[in-house]
Amino acid sequence: MTMRRFALLSGVAAVVAIVALATGGGPLAAQSPFSPNVSVFAAGLNNPRGLTFGPDGNLYVAEGGLAGDRTTSEGDCAQVLAPVGPYSGGYTGRISRIDSSGTRTTVTDGLPSSKTSPNLGSLVSGVADVQFVGGELYALEAGAGCSHGLLGTDNLLVRVNADGSTTPIANLSEFQRMHPVVEPELDDFEPDGTWYSMVAVRGYLYAVEPNHGEIDRIDPSTGAINRVIDVSARRGHIVPTTIAYKGNFFFGNLGTFPIIPGTDAVYKVTPSGQIMEWASGLTTVLGLAFGSHDRMYALESMTVAGFPSPAELFMGRVVQIDPNGHQRVIATGLSFPTAMTMGPDGALYVSDVGFGGPDPGLGQVLRITVPE
Repeated sequence: MTMRRFALLSGVAAVVAIVALATGGGPLAAQSPFSPNVSVFAAGLNNPRGLTFGPDGNLYVAEGGLAGDRTTSEGDCAQVLAPVGPYSGGYTGRISRIDSSGTRTTVTDGLPSSKTSPNLGSLVSGVADVQFVGGELYALEAGAGCSHGLLGTDNLLVRVNADGSTTPIANLSEFQRMHPVVEPELDDFEPDGTWYSMVAVRGYLYAVEPNHGEIDRIDPSTGAINRVIDVSARRGHIVPTTIAYKGNFFFGNLGTFPIIPGTDAVYKVTPSGQIMEWASGLTTVLGLAFGSHDRMYALESMTVAGFPSPAELFMGRVVQIDPNGHQRVIATGLSFPTAMTMGPDGALYVSDVGFGGPDPGLGQVLRITVPE
């Protein structure tokens, strides 16, 4: 395996436990040199990932969880190759609701969560993203699957019911097995996928899977899944991560490791299915959001050249991109941020310390005031 070919989750695994070591397990906010427009909105989260505001005005956060010790073997199913695998897993993923005061409550828990081999830092993945369709909450799983140590499971799209129970809607692992992409990442292939983000558009959910390199449409009313575009066939292994919609679809990419600042981008997907580079010169893009005046905001998770290391602490940032392509950095001091959304108050909300590893409570949500 070449380090250059690491996919999203396996590559970022090198940063696991860096935050815990650097902070002694204490709050990162006390040490972070945030820019003046950044504040901590909520803390005590476990590997926070995608987030969205609900019809009730509260913020809903997908949490990767803390994994577990369950394992599978080659006799059970195809395994992720070492040093990324073998995985181990448990049922520690959850979804949290955060009110306007920053108070967290659990919406549902006990969801699949897994971690890579200790040789790659025991990086945790679990619930990847959450979105509302027709007033109902849906969750995208990334930590399930036999290849992730959880026998008899698959990565699913699930509906979260009012009582906290979940209803399976679509089997994402099965879809990938039946519909392989043209150029999957072979060095650290993920049989069950490492789903990362989704967006709701006109009653459908559009989900991104980085390791295989694809964008798929899911009908939450029927569970039907359809391939929108095979990114791997058009661009190779660029590791697409985050997706947004503003008349067209836009997605950002992480790129491969080692990090080369300025080599990642935001891509536009046209109605005909073509991919065109829309904004270049970016680095490790893990979040996208649109604001007023058609401005886009791109979340850069790691901006220091090389492999993920303690040097990346406090180096995450948010870049504002004007419709004419002009870019400027509007927020700094973030540590391994993983997702971003625009709030109803016009501020950006970011999942920070989203790759904090198996130590509980290191994750936080930041609020970023957008400059005029």
